[in-house]
Amino acid sequence: MLEISNTVTLAEWEIELSAIRSQGNGGQRVNKVATAIHLRFDIKRSALPAVYKERLLKHPDSRISSEGVIIIKAQSYRTQEQNKQDALERLKALILAAMVVHKRRRATKPTRSSQRKRMDNKSRKGEVKALRGKVNY
Repeated sequence: MLEISNTVTLAEWEIELSAIRSQGNGGQRVNKVATAIHLRFDIKRSALPAVYKERLLKHPDSRISSEGVIIIKAQSYRTQEQNKQDALERLKALILAAMVVHKRRRATKPTRSSQRKRMDNKSRKGEVKALRGKVNY
């Protein structure tokens, strides 16, 4: 069971984990051990609340397919158990990231005094740079 928040948890049947061979350079055990984890989570079939499902399906993430399936491949670690834990943590982080509501930006104008200070600073810098020119005798 994966706990997303105090009220939301995911059952084990909702998350499909399969072991696959990791990418990358070979080694002594490269053709024998499947240490990478391929996680699949179907958003529409899950028991998540409707708000979570709606936000996840609208979330702009390349790991969410057009059918509404989250696909995560974890292969950072050498052991299957660590990769499994990593994949579950990344799934949890993705679900929590989809639930964050960003504050809308309000268009504002700079104050008149800040505009005046900016222009004064620009003209001062221009004078300093003009003094760096060639000296004519």
